[in-house]
Amino acid sequence: MSGIHEAAALVPQSGLDGEFWSTQGSNLLLAAISIVAFIAVVALVMFGADLVRGRIRDKVQLVVLITPVLVLLGIGLVYPVIDTVWLSFTEIVKEPDPVTGINTETSNFVGLQNYIYAFTDPTVFRTILNTLVWIVLVPLLSTGVGLAYAVFIDRAKGEKALKSLVFMPMAISFVGASVIWGSIMYDYNETGAQTGMLNAVLGTFGIGPINFLAEEPWNTFFLIVILSWIQTGFAMVIISAAIKGVPPEINEAASLDGANSWQRFWRITVPSIRGTLVVVMTTITIATLKVYDIVRTLTQGRYNTDVVANKMYVLSFVEQRQPLGAALAVILFIFVIPIVIYNVRSLQKVKETR
Repeated sequence: MSGIHEAAALVPQSGLDGEFWSTQGSNLLLAAISIVAFIAVVALVMFGADLVRGRIRDKVQLVVLITPVLVLLGIGLVYPVIDTVWLSFTEIVKEPDPVTGINTETSNFVGLQNYIYAFTDPTVFRTILNTLVWIVLVPLLSTGVGLAYAVFIDRAKGEKALKSLVFMPMAISFVGASVIWGSIMYDYNETGAQTGMLNAVLGTFGIGPINFLAEEPWNTFFLIVILSWIQTGFAMVIISAAIKGVPPEINEAASLDGANSWQRFWRITVPSIRGTLVVVMTTITIATLKVYDIVRTLTQGRYNTDVVANKMYVLSFVEQRQPLGAALAVILFIFVIPIVIYNVRSLQKVKETR
């Protein structure tokens, strides 16, 4: 037995030795000191601002409250954006140092060359087109199905249970949803029995199996279905809450005037929840622009299914072509700008009508 204990003592403890815990203890102590110091500094600044008297009191307190937020936004958002934009106009060149012979990287300004490449290279341009297809179809499918479900299930028997079933996919990560659809719905075997649900159903009708993830151009649509399935629950919950906020007296008056269900829906319900529909669609659109996990998990961008977010990752971190990846990031940002502007203007119009 003693030999066993001696042998066990010689086995490495996967890094969980005294040095590991000592290092972690030092890190935790440093983190605790940093947090306490931060709180102390904030308390002192707030206390000093509270001591100010006179007309400038409100202005000083406003500056004290806003300055940390502006500093954090500048460090975490503004600076990275500016750096990314600048990087997209450059080209990284590796050249050996004339003295040491070690390769050094230099950035050369190339203007719009990266953007021209993005829109002229067939592979990258196809990626941009795929992204445009995503941002058109996903919001329309998710919002349309969510709206229909909210209307038909509203005040129905078992409404809570039925809505919970639709909302449940929201709790699943994009990777988890991709695995579910890839292995259960879209699975394809070249030989033998089909384990994918869709191909198993097709087999019962005598139809040959389909490789859903490799069948162009429909494979992009099959990937879009996954994100739509996830976002439909979000759209349904928000729209359902908005529909319940529509005064029932309006519908009752329209019904007394002879309006049928379809007319009440288009002329009363939809105009009343227009602001909510805009918010839902723009939120889903922005989420669609950032989609990466689904494509990366199921196809890795193969079979012409790539999207800008995944291509940006591949160019920046796999192929080490950071300037071109930065250009795609800027293009993605440009796609978001008109959506945000439209959202703000639509909400402003809704406020004016009220």
